Amino acid sequence: MASSTASLLLSALLLPAVKGEAFSHVQPLNTTILGQYGYVDPVYPSPNATGVGGWSDALAKAQAFVNELTLAEKSQMVTGVPGPCVGNILAIDRLGFPGLCLQDGPLAIRVASYASVFSAGVSAAASWDRDLMYERGYAMGEEFRGKGAHIYLGPVAGPLGRSGYAGRNWEGFAADPYLTGVAMEQTITGVQDTGVQSCAKHFVAYEQETQRNPTYPYVDLNDNNISVTAVTQEAVSSNVDDRTLHEIYAWPFANAVHAGVSSLMCSYNRINGSYACQNSKTLNGLLKTELGFQGYVMSDWGGTHSGMASIESGLDMNMPGDLGSYGDAWGSGSFFGGNVTTAVNNGTLDVSRLDDMILRIMTPYYLHGQDSGYPGVDPSGGLLNTFSPVDVWRNTFNMTGEYNVDVRGNHSQLIRQHGAAGTVLLKNTNNALPLKAPKLIAVFGNDASFPDAGMYTNGATFYGNQYVGGGSGTGRATFVSTPLNAIIERSSQDNAYVQFFLNNTYVIDSEMPDLWIPAQPDVCLVFVKTYAEEGADRTTLDLDWDASDMVDSVAKYCNNTVVVSHSSGINMLPFADNDNVTAILAAHYPGEESGHAIVDVLYGDVNPSGHLPYTIAYNSTDYNAPPTTAVQTNGTEDWQAWFDEELEIDYRYFDANNISVRYEFGFGLSYTTFELANIASEALGANFTSAPPAEAILPGGNPALWESLYNVTVSVSNTGALSGAAVPQLYITFPDSAPAGTPPKQLRGFDKITLSPNETQTVSFELMRRDISYWDIISQEWLIPSGDIGISVGFSSRDLRVSTTIAPVSE
Repeated sequence: MASSTASLLLSALLLPAVKGEAFSHVQPLNTTILGQYGYVDPVYPSPNATGVGGWSDALAKAQAFVNELTLAEKSQMVTGVPGPCVGNILAIDRLGFPGLCLQDGPLAIRVASYASVFSAGVSAAASWDRDLMYERGYAMGEEFRGKGAHIYLGPVAGPLGRSGYAGRNWEGFAADPYLTGVAMEQTITGVQDTGVQSCAKHFVAYEQETQRNPTYPYVDLNDNNISVTAVTQEAVSSNVDDRTLHEIYAWPFANAVHAGVSSLMCSYNRINGSYACQNSKTLNGLLKTELGFQGYVMSDWGGTHSGMASIESGLDMNMPGDLGSYGDAWGSGSFFGGNVTTAVNNGTLDVSRLDDMILRIMTPYYLHGQDSGYPGVDPSGGLLNTFSPVDVWRNTFNMTGEYNVDVRGNHSQLIRQHGAAGTVLLKNTNNALPLKAPKLIAVFGNDASFPDAGMYTNGATFYGNQYVGGGSGTGRATFVSTPLNAIIERSSQDNAYVQFFLNNTYVIDSEMPDLWIPAQPDVCLVFVKTYAEEGADRTTLDLDWDASDMVDSVAKYCNNTVVVSHSSGINMLPFADNDNVTAILAAHYPGEESGHAIVDVLYGDVNPSGHLPYTIAYNSTDYNAPPTTAVQTNGTEDWQAWFDEELEIDYRYFDANNISVRYEFGFGLSYTTFELANIASEALGANFTSAPPAEAILPGGNPALWESLYNVTVSVSNTGALSGAAVPQLYITFPDSAPAGTPPKQLRGFDKITLSPNETQTVSFELMRRDISYWDIISQEWLIPSGDIGISVGFSSRDLRVSTTIAPVSE
């Protein structure tokens, strides 16, 4: 590193933290919005961990560890280094500390051999199954532990799904904070029950890929006069008001903290003008004070843009640290590292803040028993690590783990079940499904076959089943069950004849009757897909590779056309109105058992029970809140994303504006039918106050917010001829006393129960104080509005069958 560059990095470390950054803007480009969002003072100092919520014993062990560290070792503990894992904290051999291995990602160990590729977050959310979410998390935790990874970089609550175009929506769960919050809590609990730390990401309001990082000028690494801190344009700023931040984007992260998550990853974007990894209001204020978070905050890879500003604002670990190349985006000495030592020595950084950073890092390490009997890191993973070549770190890591250890166990069976459970039946005319032993089957589409780019998804390819998306959230499969292979395998039981046509363009350009061999098929199965990845937002909500035109071409001649999509999320489905398209299934990203999972549903071995975790509109123009994809000016601060839709995202927006949709949030068909009756509510206390009683903060915030105030019960009956799983959903409607802009209805409960024909069960929904409160920007409290709160239960957001009211707080 050139000396001029080093001095610039050091001066950046010593800069004071930005003052008054949250809920304001670096430049008031829109004074109307600025006045609406207001100004909030920054929050300093960064709160110390206290060990509350069951963390105290582990905190004491962490304190004993910190007491033994030298200053240089302390600086080392907060800074990543090149190593065998995606992120690495160096070992301290004299203290018996093996270091920390951090691995992607939310659905698989991305850089590993002999590991499974699980269903994506969007598929887990589409299952609406709490048990499945936990089971999936636990199985992933087993694999991360088996490979020696201490930290699972997941799950994802940001992006939440403000826009259907966001490239990483599929890594997260649902375009709803409640459903996402439940999925976060269940996943984290499952992962951490195996002894693996979980890192919830990306905090917060990270809702697009475009301009997620600043634009740097072209840099000649041989030019010592180039400043690596100079930028042409800063990353996009997510400008979000206080109420929306609490009720939408921070809501599922509160679930994560309540579940005892070990760490949080701050996001790339700016929040109201200040980078997320140096935003004192969100990190020190919202996360560490209001939510009582006891773990550590790590930066996303390259998301650190300052030293002292980030440290004082609540950042505890800089990742990936020094990887020896240009820009803090990939380390270049890191804003932390040796600069932290310098800052302590010259009095800029109080060592007590540094100690708290390490206490927060080490407390989860002891809390989850990683100091005793934890497997060593599998050396083979380092050979797949694209972040740092082996020759960079070979001599600094003592690799003790088993080479190429197989951690898959029986997880393929789970993945198959989970893939089927996350499949949503959208249309089923004349009971076209389940298939009834068809003898002539035609398979169409480039999504049906084996991936032509191999077992690692890294870019859209023409041929290949889209069982997973791309980027750091992908996985390296050891095998993939494709739809075509699974159909051939399953239909052989019926001695069926299967023909297939995998080139979309060929199918579109062909006259279908010329393709039938030996006659018109009993069923035409059309497999379509949409690819999405980190680093790029989707440019359209249409299916990829002219798939809608292919469906039309097939359906023109085949009166029993069944369409299956493997997609990251929302797709326009213009062919849904075609009478010859008899069934449509949204199979999402089901993981490595993709083919078997969809065949189980097609043939009725599994009764579909998935429900949409987003809304499918009639037209792409019906959606609001598109990502900011371009700016017309070249000012440094000009990339701004105004969240002026506030609480109105996805179904909240369509409901508030009375817009018709093709398939609403929560929608999903079954091969049987269900009914609801006998709704009732019971107060679990008396004399409820609007504001929660003041209690000592625990992880998740004021414990009173997590107390159940009402129990709502409803009878669910299977009125059809087949066994199946029902998903009753509870929505609340606030009274007029709630502030303006409150959505007409909001999800606040769901369950999934399997019923035999003519069977009835009673389902209970416990409503916590938080569930029936709104965030008041004046009192800075969660308040229950006065008057009647509507309670409705149904099978989707627009199929509400029974209702009642509660009145916790009188007028």
